[in-house]
Amino acid sequence: MTRTITATYENRDALANVFDELINDGLDREKIYLDDDHLQVKVMIPNAIEPEISSILKRHHPTEMH
Repeated sequence: MTRTITATYENRDALANVFDELINDGLDREKIYLDDDHLQVKVMIPNAIEPEISSILKRHHPTEMH
């Protein structure tokens, strides 16, 4: 099953860093959506890798994550 995780950040630097780390971790670009206007990263992932992806997102101190 697939799940979408959305994380909101305080600035564009954090957004860019999260994106780079997700790509470097091997996640396909097609699974990552950046919303520059709302400073959000949305990641579509299988449930099996949710803990790993959540850990990456949390490392960059999101203001909100769901």
